[in-house]
Amino acid sequence: MKASPAEQEQLLRLQSLDTRLAQLAHKLGSLPQAGRLAEFAARDQAVRGTRAEALGTLEDARVELKRLESDVAVVEARIARDSERLQHTSSVKDVSALEAELVSLRRRLNDLEEQELVVMERVEEADVALSSIDLQRDAIVTEVAALEAERDEAAGGLGVEREQTERDRAVVAEGVAEPLLAFYEQRRVRGGGVGAALLQARTCGGCGITLTGSDLESVRRAAPDEVVLCPECDRILVRTDESGL
Repeated sequence: MKASPAEQEQLLRLQSLDTRLAQLAHKLGSLPQAGRLAEFAARDQAVRGTRAEALGTLEDARVELKRLESDVAVVEARIARDSERLQHTSSVKDVSALEAELVSLRRRLNDLEEQELVVMERVEEADVALSSIDLQRDAIVTEVAALEAERDEAAGGLGVEREQTERDRAVVAEGVAEPLLAFYEQRRVRGGGVGAALLQARTCGGCGITLTGSDLESVRRAAPDEVVLCPECDRILVRTDESGL
């Protein structure tokens, strides 16, 4: 990979900011409120899962209720139609058939209405259960907000410093070409948070190894715009006048 010496030096600024962000995250995570916030986060996740199940139960009941309401409407329409036909026919055969069908339809309507009442109760129960879960979530949100306020007060200026450092990092990152930035991020993940290190007096600032022999010669021969890696820790080695090459 190629990158100008100036752009490679930007990686040192980026690394410095990333290191500070990691330090701030550790300090914030060590505050006494952090443990309780983690507990509430786990509780909230569990409640979210319960809510999803309750919502599914409610939606299923509503779908079933809608289907029953549609069936009731169809049967009521048929009863109204057959009742109307019964009023306007003089055929004994037709009257007998219509009356028999009306008996069957009313029996069917009665069954559907009973089922409808049962499902309406299920909808109401599911709605109440969902409302109860939402109250639990609201309580968690309130507790979390209070704990976060306590944490921020205890943290003092750490939160403010973190926000400013994040803004500074974004500005520095914008000045680094995307391929080099992606390569740095890859090295940083593999390097436990350190993706680039200064080569100072032939010593890697990442792992502390001093380059000698063929490793040193390989770095010496590398072009200024070539991105080189530490042979020991595989982090990006940034060369400057301090490198002792």
